[in-house]
Amino acid sequence: MEANETTPLRAVALVCTLSPSPKPSSSQLLAEQTMEALSKHGVSGKVFRIADHDVRPGVETDMGEGDFWPEIRETILGTDILILSTPIWLGHPSSIAQRVLERLNAEISESDDAGRMLTYGKTAAVCVVGNEDGAHHVSAELFQGLNDCGFTLPANAVTYWVGEAMQGTDYQDLGKTPDKTKATTATLAANTAHLARRLKYANYPPS
Repeated sequence: MEANETTPLRAVALVCTLSPSPKPSSSQLLAEQTMEALSKHGVSGKVFRIADHDVRPGVETDMGEGDFWPEIRETILGTDILILSTPIWLGHPSSIAQRVLERLNAEISESDDAGRMLTYGKTAAVCVVGNEDGAHHVSAELFQGLNDCGFTLPANAVTYWVGEAMQGTDYQDLGKTPDKTKATTATLAANTAHLARRLKYANYPPS
């Protein structure tokens, strides 16, 4: 069976804001906008705000009783696309984004019958928001971690907004999504869905 532009896809977005719900979050907003853009390409899915759940520190698929990561992991493995959304803190991804990468690190030790990581054939993309420059640095950190954990990054796999230095306006306070960010999100969605469809029916060779 070959993929075509009508093949339905599933996605999950992991929002790595430090703030639990119901506090508003720019990272949540950009993730939801990205999921909406993906929906125009036949992609459905859900959003997890990691701070709302007990995701334990560690590098195992299951860190014991009460750990919510196994449920998130099951969702990731059942989807075609992973979106990771983070704010910039001190020039780096949030500590929660780092924790997500550490939990994804466990996938390096997991494989299918052909010896491939279970994340092979899945695409990933990144959303970044902040009030200082650094979106390229943050996306580079996340790209490397996601690729190490078996995900494939399409062209232009990041959408972002960063405010003017030394001021306090948040993305969620803009009132209107900047045209450039909107266009970048649309490109991310189109490229990510396109690549996910190709990989869905033409996965990597056995390891």
